[in-house]
Amino acid sequence: MKEDNKSKPKLKILPCSRAQAKSFIDRLHRHHRPPLGGIFQIAVVDEDGLVRGVAMIGRPVARNSDDGRTAEVNRVATDGCPNACSALYGAAWRIAKGMGYRRILTYTLPEEGGASLRGAGWREDGQVQGKKWNPRLNTEWTARGERKNDWPTSNKTRWVMENIKAFDGEVKWPAAPLPEGGALDLFGEG
Repeated sequence: MKEDNKSKPKLKILPCSRAQAKSFIDRLHRHHRPPLGGIFQIAVVDEDGLVRGVAMIGRPVARNSDDGRTAEVNRVATDGCPNACSALYGAAWRIAKGMGYRRILTYTLPEEGGASLRGAGWREDGQVQGKKWNPRLNTEWTARGERKNDWPTSNKTRWVMENIKAFDGEVKWPAAPLPEGGALDLFGEG
């Protein structure tokens, strides 16, 4: 039996501010707080303009993945609207690719099946071991001097999209021309 397309809202992707995305995530995300920063944020709206979900895309959390050419979908939150997650994941990749990123990644918990990611064309890239944050970098400590880990620290599934046609060479920034005499006067001494 063919599904009735009239029951599914038509969705559109729009930019949103970091504050708007964080507020939405604070209210609706099941197990994470909003990330502190990001590269860009997007919202998905229905035909009435109602925001049905948001995504925040930033630098990879894992330092080994933070190569300057990889972005990470750090957070996605929706109100349960059908296809909102897939729309956000698909748009996140298209935008990151358009910005010149070679790769984008995200992670799911074992109880999250990944249907939205598969629906958006992402591929499963293996399992990663969950970890607690390094207490030396901690800003939120428990009474025993440990970082509060009030989010899942279980193993996760990594998902990726890659643009094999992205520029992968060395980036060479032009040197700023020196003034006559060949030296910069940074302190106004001469």
